[in-house]
Amino acid sequence: METPKVAYDVPPEMREFAEKSVEQARKAVDGFLGAARKTADTLESSATSVQATSKEATRKTFSYAEQSIGAAFELAQKLVRAKDMQEAMQIQAEFARTQFAALQAQMKEFGSLAQSTMNQAGGPKPKA
Repeated sequence: METPKVAYDVPPEMREFAEKSVEQARKAVDGFLGAARKTADTLESSATSVQATSKEATRKTFSYAEQSIGAAFELAQKLVRAKDMQEAMQIQAEFARTQFAALQAQMKEFGSLAQSTMNQAGGPKPKA
């Protein structure tokens, strides 16, 4: 039995409104991240190598957050422009795959950074 295709037409005004809303939200989040970064930079110091590693971790965290937020806004824009539900589902599936891969890479990098911090602090060495 064939599944009926459901077409949905989004009026141009609604599509334009959605695109403007996504762009406004992006700008607001960018402003928030900029303010948060300035606050983090003000609070950080580089007195020791452990603090330097902490600063690097903070920067990476903001970078990853910006990348993730950017990807989410890009997803929203692609979904707004999707021609049908099938295309929307393909867009969503690709987003999930790329975000999962990015998260894995980020966690691996943070693991290495944590190990480096432990080594610098003279913590216990992992057993081989």
